[in-house]
Amino acid sequence: MSNNLDPFSNPLNIQTIKEIDNLELPIMQKHHLRILAHCLHILKIINIDNSFEYQNKNLLKEWCDNQSKKFDDKKFSDLFYYQLKSTSKKLSTFSKKIGKNINDLEINDLVLLVEQS
Repeated sequence: MSNNLDPFSNPLNIQTIKEIDNLELPIMQKHHLRILAHCLHILKIINIDNSFEYQNKNLLKEWCDNQSKKFDDKKFSDLFYYQLKSTSKKLSTFSKKIGKNINDLEINDLVLLVEQS
């Protein structure tokens, strides 16, 4: 996937949604997979990599703050940041475990992560 992603594109396009829906997974795992895919797309937009935990906290927080301006809601920004930070750590740990960079993760990798959870 390119580093020049359109930040306004739908991270879960109809093809990805259908692909997830057709998986032999329980509904809750499919939902978890959609959330991970959405978060991964956001992390790719802001180009977070495996060094997120140490170097990119301000970048992620700034991105969340900018998104919350659309809603004029500071609580949204804080909650969104907390959730993305948590997911980024999970994806970082998993990507290292399978020998990939976060930016190289694909839907099949996320399925493996969900199945292991």
